[in-house]
This record gives sequence, structure tokens and C-alpha cells, in this order.
Amino acid sequence: MTQEQTGDTTSQTGPGTRRPRTVRGHALRWVFRMVMAALILLLAMRTYEETGVAHARSNGSLQMAEATITKLTSHTTRGSNGGGQDGSNGVWIVTTKHTIELRVGDETKTVDGVPDDSAKGLEEGQRVAAGLWHGRVVEIDGRTMWLGWHPGGWDIPLVVLYPLIMGYLIALTLNVVAFLAGLGGRVRLERQQRLGPAGFGFLVGMAAILVLIVCAVFGKGIAYWPSVPIGAGTVAALVGLRGALRRASPLP
Repeated sequence: MTQEQTGDTTSQTGPGTRRPRTVRGHALRWVFRMVMAALILLLAMRTYEETGVAHARSNGSLQMAEATITKLTSHTTRGSNGGGQDGSNGVWIVTTKHTIELRVGDETKTVDGVPDDSAKGLEEGQRVAAGLWHGRVVEIDGRTMWLGWHPGGWDIPLVVLYPLIMGYLIALTLNVVAFLAGLGGRVRLERQQRLGPAGFGFLVGMAAILVLIVCAVFGKGIAYWPSVPIGAGTVAALVGLRGALRRASPLP
């Protein structure tokens, strides 16, 4: 009798039934891959935006346009930094953010979350010079309006999940390289043989993250920071994979 007729005695499934765990596992893997693909795409887009704006501002290639401030609103939040257990001993913090609406030609553009220092002195009806990058207002009269990487929107999950994204990209790169090596008829690396290089690359990437954090504390942050740990970790993992390929037995 075939296994389909008798069922699987190890998993205790009946005749003609499939293993639900296998189907569920495949579904979870595909969901995970789609989520990671979305996160990678978002991270790539944010890195491109920050790098492009920083490059345009540094070389003076922003598109300059005359504009009129049509509306200027502010939002103030107050709170304590929680210095004491009940917050009574903390420093009282007042934060003011501004929303600026501009009339640029026939279009109306809005800039949200403008810090108080950048909006100081601006008034409704004032004529200003707006610096645009792909249609987005980056500067007003030379003042920075672009928030950059900040604790809000998609930046929070991207920063928190960055180590996961980095590790996934490193592992994916190693899998592709190992697959291509097998197609070339040289060697075939098992999953266990790829774990060592992948782990080494991940540790190098985490070390690069720590270096970037220290640099940011001293005001040396860079707009394209996400590409640095991923690049360093991938290179380190590929170096380790090269050694694993040399030690592996050739295909018969």
C-alpha cells in the first residue's frame, strides 16, 4: 500500500490527508518574505531620499522657486522628561512644531513638523525663496525644512527593525552566491556551512551600527547610514563564504 492510502504514521495523519503544519509553514514563510521585501523597499526609498536631499543641498542643486506663505499654524506639546518616579522631579519640556503652507506658482505645498527655530520670523503673506527637491520643500530662505531621519512615521519601525533587515539581506546574498557556485559545477554548500559566514557578517554589521551611533552622538551623522552596516556585513560574510567554498568538497 502507498503512503497516500495508509497515511503518515509519524505525523499521525489519516489516509488522503496532507500535513497542515507543512502548509502553514510555507504560508508563514511567504508572509515573512513579503513583509521583509516591503521593509527593504521602504528602507531603500528612505535612504535614497535622504542621500538625494543631502547631496542636492551640499552642491547647491536644489530647484529654487519664489513662494508665498499662505498659512502658518503651530502645535505645542508640554510634558516632563520623567526625572522622578512620578515625574515631579523631571525637567518640564515644551516643544512647538509648525505647519507651513506655501503657494509655489499654481501649486500649494505643505511642510509639516517644522522646528520652532526654523520657523522663527516667518509670517503669513511673506514672500520667500523655497528650495525644492523633486517637488518637495527642503528649504525656505536657506532654513532647513526637511526633517530627515526622525522619530516619527516609518522611520521608527525601520530603525527598530534594521538589524533584522540587515541580517536578512546578508543571508539572502550568501544564499544567492552559494546557489551560483553550485550552478558553476564547483561545490555545494549546505545550510550549516553558510551559518558561520552569515553570523560573522551580522556581527560586523552590528559593530558598524555602534560606530555610527557614536559618530551621531558627536554630530557626525550621515544621510546614507543604512547602506554602511549592510555593506560592511555583506563584504565580511562573503569573505567568510569564500573560505567555506575553498574548504568544501567539489561536486562529483
